[in-house]
Amino acid sequence: MSVYTRDTFVPDTSIGYLLRANHQLGYAQLDRVCADYGITGIQWSTLIAIHFGMTNCAALARDLAHDKGAMTRVIDVLEAKGLVQRDRDDADRRLVNLSLTPEGNAVAMRCRDGVIALWNAVLADWSADETASLIAQLQKLRRTLEHFA
Repeated sequence: MSVYTRDTFVPDTSIGYLLRANHQLGYAQLDRVCADYGITGIQWSTLIAIHFGMTNCAALARDLAHDKGAMTRVIDVLEAKGLVQRDRDDADRRLVNLSLTPEGNAVAMRCRDGVIALWNAVLADWSADETASLIAQLQKLRRTLEHFA
């Protein structure tokens, strides 16, 4: 089945365009929420990813769609703020493991409450079924795109 033709492929129906536009709009709001805690949206995304078990820069870069250099700079800033620490892996000294400091964990959790409030406000007029359907379809799209990666 073909979803698009030359006649139907316009920005308002382009999945790529719509995802990018929503991503930019969402991150603008995320930056606003996170500013109250002295961090940016990408810094919070990094902190929360580490909190949930992502412990190396390469994995963070892949998951957060950043190049390794940009991710290293984000980690550098978080480390300078005292929110993240780097430790050499005991089994393989070439590897560097990332972890949250107690302050980093506290900032991540306080900011998470603001992010939850933001998304609850954004989705206030959506039904539970609409929200669940959107999440399921976005997860399916991610799996499909990962297959092509």
